Amino acid sequence: MKQKKSWWILAIVSIGVMLPFMYPYLTLDPAKSRIAISSETIEYPALIMHIAFAFIALVTGFLQFINRIRRDNPKVHRIIGRIYVISVCISGLLALAVIFYVEDFTKALAFLALAILWLFTTWQAYRKAVKRRFSEHRIWMIRSFSITLVAVSARILVPILLLCYLTLNGFTLSGGREQLIEELLKVNIWAGLVLNIVIVEWMILSRKMKEL
Repeated sequence: MKQKKSWWILAIVSIGVMLPFMYPYLTLDPAKSRIAISSETIEYPALIMHIAFAFIALVTGFLQFINRIRRDNPKVHRIIGRIYVISVCISGLLALAVIFYVEDFTKALAFLALAILWLFTTWQAYRKAVKRRFSEHRIWMIRSFSITLVAVSARILVPILLLCYLTLNGFTLSGGREQLIEELLKVNIWAGLVLNIVIVEWMILSRKMKEL
């Protein structure tokens, strides 16, 4: 069975969205960080490693769902799967460390929920694979990868959130551009997380209904 074109489009868009975001961090210069850095010895290295392993998880996650690899090359599929699980575990645990440096409570809580869900769904997917319960493993992998994709959807949703913000505030920027950006960054992770969970659970439920 050939991979659907929509899957490749999603992969290209996701990588295209993440690369510009990652670029400033490739310089390893804390001054170019997109977020305020309070500790260059702990927070910044943890953030860099979190982003790097999250990107590895993104790429390997897409490869995990390629039919040709999954069905015709199970050994390669398992290797890619292990890389994905290890990358998520490292990135997720580093995210928990970075949270302690986030001053805004709403934003910190969003990252905490994201990290916990990411680690939990990935661990469940791994356990199901070890127990050779592959249908359940696939469902949990879909859930895990939907959390991985929050990094993408949260950024894609920014223009929509911007429109909502301007509409609710009468198309005025009373607090200025900086407050606008700050307000958007408080909710975009929550919005991406809710959207991805709703879409994935709807997909899983639809598949189960078809099997009845």
